[in-house]
Amino acid sequence: MPLTQRQLELVRESFSVLRDDPIPKSIDFYTSLFRQAPELKAMFREDLAGQGMRFMATLGAIVDNLHDTKAMADRYADLGRAHRALGVRAQDFEPMGKALIETLSATLGDAFTPEMQEAWETAYTEFSRDIIAKGDIPQPPS
Repeated sequence: MPLTQRQLELVRESFSVLRDDPIPKSIDFYTSLFRQAPELKAMFREDLAGQGMRFMATLGAIVDNLHDTKAMADRYADLGRAHRALGVRAQDFEPMGKALIETLSATLGDAFTPEMQEAWETAYTEFSRDIIAKGDIPQPPS
């Protein structure tokens, strides 16, 4: 289901808090991710500050272009291929989404409303689905 205008606004507004403090917030994200899926830690060979800056820049580009998935098609394909080359599987996107929601919730506190959470879950579902599909990331067996 596509994002509503209100959901787009909520995602953009709330992301500005992460964008304003990218390194600590990205480290919070990876801490949450590795707590939920410790097996993914082996995919990260460099310091998390550098990886975190790239993560936040990429997430920022996605958030800035949520209204225009066609404009992001090539970027999603590149992201998908890069993740596939690292051994990321489709099911690995689930703990990434949970870690993102947890990071936003911890950062925003009471300002992270159920409506905002739903907006982020919808946005994450949409763009992760596109990254998986366009990058031909392996799906779990049915």
